Amino acid sequence: MKENTLLQSFAEAGRLEAGCDEAGRGCLAGPVFAAAVILPPDFYHPWLNDSKQISEKRRDQLRPIIEQEAIAWCIAEVSPEEIDTINILQASITAMHRAVDGLPIYPEHLLIDGNRFRPYIKDGRHIPHTCFVKGDARFASIAAASVLAKTYRDERMRILSQEWPHYHWEKNKGYPTQEHRLAIAQHGTSPHHRLSFQLLPEATLF
Repeated sequence: MKENTLLQSFAEAGRLEAGCDEAGRGCLAGPVFAAAVILPPDFYHPWLNDSKQISEKRRDQLRPIIEQEAIAWCIAEVSPEEIDTINILQASITAMHRAVDGLPIYPEHLLIDGNRFRPYIKDGRHIPHTCFVKGDARFASIAAASVLAKTYRDERMRILSQEWPHYHWEKNKGYPTQEHRLAIAQHGTSPHHRLSFQLLPEATLF
């Protein structure tokens, strides 16, 4: 995988910023995970990039490095049942809010991957935010959050796959692969499927 040396350490110098990202938004099964990460301004690792641009092996190797060197970090999730109730966009935002909730220190600003977010207000405290499309390929803290969210979610899906092996989640991680959809057609849904999603393609009409 290509190394990235162009990630920015911050959006505004001298401000305590937390990068936020989610993983699993496009899946048919499993929770959506999110992470919030505050990195020291001098943090650098040549592998760090948008988690989709890093091999699974390197993501797993980066995870403990990020956890050890971050000023603060937190992982959160929203269940398939909640996703079905509030929709996947709101679930993704809620997961990021929960990750910020769990940070041991409050950041001064949130850097959000994507173009949609709900203002973070809790106990009378408002943390301003800025959205960045493809922010996980631009800012180190968002990239770090993408790595943590992705690795924790993948780990969960591998564990769930042991109980539900015919869906092959250890390989597809819940994404809508042909193999996954064929298993749904053959075996039906599990308690971990998102029933509000189109789990099977619509039948072709002739």
